[in-house]
Amino acid sequence: MIFTNLFLKPIPIKMAQKKKYPRESLVSMTELVLPNDTNTLSNLMGGRLMHWMDIVSAIAAQKHSNRVVVTASVDNISFRSPIQLGNVVTLKAKVTRAFNTSMEVKIDVEAQDIPSNKKIDSNMAYFTFVALDKDGRPTQVPEVEPETEDEKIQFDGALRRRQLRLILAQRMNPKDANELKSIFDIQS
Repeated sequence: MIFTNLFLKPIPIKMAQKKKYPRESLVSMTELVLPNDTNTLSNLMGGRLMHWMDIVSAIAAQKHSNRVVVTASVDNISFRSPIQLGNVVTLKAKVTRAFNTSMEVKIDVEAQDIPSNKKIDSNMAYFTFVALDKDGRPTQVPEVEPETEDEKIQFDGALRRRQLRLILAQRMNPKDANELKSIFDIQS
């Protein structure tokens, strides 16, 4: 609130949202794969992993936006390597880019067999969240300011991934996807 007169009546003024760094949204979550989490092959069930990914990425989006968020989309999740019973799973998530009311979050999943000291990069995915105001309507989020070279690559690629998501959801005409045209060298 800004106070602008002698009677100190607050006059609401919409302040510009500050930019945030990806590191400010970083969340790390660790889970132990127990028998109830596994399929008949004693590997972590894909649905359980997706549940954990949704939780860790939602927390990252909340940290970035300081708002309640809802999952808007999930990109392709490929299961590179099975995660076995007894493995320790570490999920790391951070916001890669913000688009007005939505945020893209990258999640990296690592599994570790502690007794053998083996680690594997098991999964990676992008989830998109929308921030909501107190009335449940989409609300603006701070911009992302990448710092590292990898963050800049993720930031730049986020626009292409967003356009592809929108095309696949039939919410964008492929002719309007200028970022995608540029990587395929398509002329308008």
